Order: sequence, then structure tokens, then C-alpha cells
Amino acid sequence: MKVSRRSFVSTIFAFGAALAVAMPSFAQTAGKDYTPIVPAQATEDAAKIEVLEFFSYGCPHCADFNPLLTAWVAKQQGDVVVKKVPITFGRAAWANIAKLYYTLEITGDLHRLEADVFKAIHAERQNLFDEKTVTEWALKKGVDAKKFAETFNSFGVMSKVKRGDQMAQAYKITGVPALAVEGKYLVGGKDFNEALAITDSLIAKVRSEKSGKGAGKK
Repeated sequence: MKVSRRSFVSTIFAFGAALAVAMPSFAQTAGKDYTPIVPAQATEDAAKIEVLEFFSYGCPHCADFNPLLTAWVAKQQGDVVVKKVPITFGRAAWANIAKLYYTLEITGDLHRLEADVFKAIHAERQNLFDEKTVTEWALKKGVDAKKFAETFNSFGVMSKVKRGDQMAQAYKITGVPALAVEGKYLVGGKDFNEALAITDSLIAKVRSEKSGKGAGKK
């Protein structure tokens, strides 16, 4: 389940559906298990298989998905790189928490605090959607006050947020969480576990293509 642009308001403090049982591995079908991204988007490192997660801290389903995704990432081979892209859908509230993501990344606190951000918003019902509140929260969590103040509204962070929204448009993202593989495939699936199973199969497909074994196959 995803939070769409339209359902933002009604779901901001809702809880996600129960996690489903993992699905078995199966062959992938275009239009069913994944959607081809047209045109295909460039990735940063041709030597790696790139997986993107488009998400927002404000999305309850992203909060439910995060521990599953974290465990899945830890199992990936060295040729796979997973990147998270916070997006805003044009909402000022989500822009502030996208800025929080990049600020924590720059200050070196992201790994330590990411789960805490989801917990604060969706379990503790803290309103981290305005600059004053999110700043107070970060400082209470031990983030350096000077670094946070210099970073949160910096040109670099604002540029990253803008770039994330541009990427969401290029990838035709209409709801989050959403996974994309190698700039070519937007992952489908009826639940989180199935989506990760499909992602595994698409990674194997790309790995085969990169090695030349699957060249030309669809």
C-alpha cells in the first residue's frame, strides 16, 4: 500500500496495513510485476545496480516498510547500491522532513536517527512538519546545533530536495513507498514482501544483462 498525492492529508497519521507473508520467487512480467520506466533514467555508477526508494517520513506505509527494507538492504551483494529519495508531492510539511533527511545525512546522524524519525511521527505523534519543531527534536536527539542550523536551509539541502522531486516526476511516482531498479523498472507487488521479491528478481535480471548473459532479453 502506498500514500498517494491525493491521500496525503487523510493518511498523515494513519497506520499501515499488517505486513503480509513473504511471497516465493517467480518470473517477472512487464506491466504486472513491474512497469518499464520510459525513458529509462541514468544511474550514477554504471558498475553498480541501483535501487531507489522514493519515500517520505510523513507516510505511515513508509514507516511500516522501513524495517523490512533495512533488513533487505543488509543482505544485498556488493554490486547493489540502495539509495533513498525523500519526496514532497509539493507539500510544505513533507518538504521540511525531506530537508531533515538530507540534513541528518550531512551531519552524520542519519543511520542513528532514521528509525527514530518514523517513531516520533507515527508512534509518538510528534508534529515534525515545521522547522521550529523539527529543529528542537533534532537537538534533543544530540544533533550538533551549529551543524544543524547551518545545514537545514542550506543551498545544498534545498537543491537535493528539488532534485528528489524532479526525479519523482521523471520516474512517474504517484505514491510512496515506491521502488525502482536501475532506472529501468518501477516495482509492483500487492504487498511489501512481494515488492522486495520482485526487486530481487529484477536485480538478478540486471546483473545478468550487465554480465552479457541476458543481453537483449525482456
